[in-house]
Amino acid sequence: MRRGLALLLLMPLAGCGLAADLTGAAAGIAAGTVTSNPAAGFAIAVGTRAGVQAGLDWAVRARARGEQDAVAEVIGSLAPGEVRPWRIRHDIPFGNDEGEVRLLREMTSPLSTCREALFSVSEGGWFVTTACRQGEGWKWAAAEPAVPRWGALQ
Repeated sequence: MRRGLALLLLMPLAGCGLAADLTGAAAGIAAGTVTSNPAAGFAIAVGTRAGVQAGLDWAVRARARGEQDAVAEVIGSLAPGEVRPWRIRHDIPFGNDEGEVRLLREMTSPLSTCREALFSVSEGGWFVTTACRQGEGWKWAAAEPAVPRWGALQ
């Protein structure tokens, strides 16, 4: 039991990459010790790890979606060549970021209206992305798994 508690206390030092592994190991050790059944401990460890990893993946996607929405909102309000700042403030004040957005061009087709823009991140370089009109607003349209419209292809 002490070993499991020690693992939980060390988890913040390990970072997000090991959080699911350490949580699963702690749960498995505790369950195996209490039940005296290694198979039960292993099953609980695997289940706990899977649950924690799914929660972490969801949190990372939600934060990325917030950042993408902040950049897309600014892209939608720009005129070609115009530059404006963007900023994201998360509920948990970790990973807040900001930068600038510069609209490069607008592409209109019968299917959609999209805009290509450069955006900067305060501690990084400049990146190119695309945002498309969706309803009354603008959404990030770069082909990556964080975009909800990809559905089952994620």
